[in-house]
Amino acid sequence: MANIKEIARISGVSVTTVSRVLNNHPYVSDDKRNAVLNTIEQLNYRRNMNAVHLITGRTKSVAVIMPLIRIYYFSIIMEGLAQEALLAQYRLVLCQTNYRPEEELKVLEMLRNKEIDGVVIVSTSLKPEVIEEYTAYGPIVTCQNSGESRFSSVYIEHYAAFRHGLQYLADKGYRSIGYCDGRKHGSSSSIRQSAFRDFHRESGLPLHEEWMIFDCLNEEHGAALLHRLSAMEERPEAIIVAGDHVAAALMIEAGKQGIRIPEDLAVIGFDNQPIGKLLGLTTIDNKLFEMGAAAFQTIHEQIHGDGGSQPVHRKLDYELIERSSV
Repeated sequence: MANIKEIARISGVSVTTVSRVLNNHPYVSDDKRNAVLNTIEQLNYRRNMNAVHLITGRTKSVAVIMPLIRIYYFSIIMEGLAQEALLAQYRLVLCQTNYRPEEELKVLEMLRNKEIDGVVIVSTSLKPEVIEEYTAYGPIVTCQNSGESRFSSVYIEHYAAFRHGLQYLADKGYRSIGYCDGRKHGSSSSIRQSAFRDFHRESGLPLHEEWMIFDCLNEEHGAALLHRLSAMEERPEAIIVAGDHVAAALMIEAGKQGIRIPEDLAVIGFDNQPIGKLLGLTTIDNKLFEMGAAAFQTIHEQIHGDGGSQPVHRKLDYELIERSSV
């Protein structure tokens, strides 16, 4: 099998020049670069990437812990990550975990074993103190607010965003408000629940536990949500839904059932998805694409030592987008 020394001998250049060509170093003349590339093709040379990784100490790969691929919230964060990874010429290793702690730990063990350079956690079931144990092996960034932890984070303030949406409904005159979310015990959903309960307590509006509905993750759940609301003896005048795709399905099903939006039921979504724009859904834009992009930029800086050794906690702004569903 050909090696760098043989390539250098046949090309008539130094081993250093061959190394520079292989690593796309800019300071190589066109004649020498072409000679090396022609020799590489002639010898059918392939780099031993394991050896490269041992020399550089980097794999040019970052693992992404993502619970569910088909959920829009996660997939748009992934788009932001992927764009920045492509610009940096890094590979993303996508690991769907279904919120199973043992699967998430397997990914973190990849970091311990130097199979990857870092880990981006889009959402997790692990406690922060468990994740912190792995920061000794490489950088970790989460796409949720993990407090002042030893790993970095990029996030929006879910509490403030939900309070903003609830206040918007109250200012429009709605006094009975429902709430729909995905996982009941997720870190972000727990924060949103606190915002919902605190808002009702402080505003003096009645809070009905049956109007707090969970486990709505997809479009089918959104349609079922409309039927569940319709079957109630007393239903809310408005509802805030964590996920535009769920809210959009609710609106489509409402149209089929003759329930008018917003006259019979006002709806606010969360994500600012394209389907929401098409349906005129008022929503909270939580900057998912920007979150993914910022998460990769953060981990890339830390891999290359540009961001220092201290964790970075970056809060993104959110925006309430007014349309016709309220």
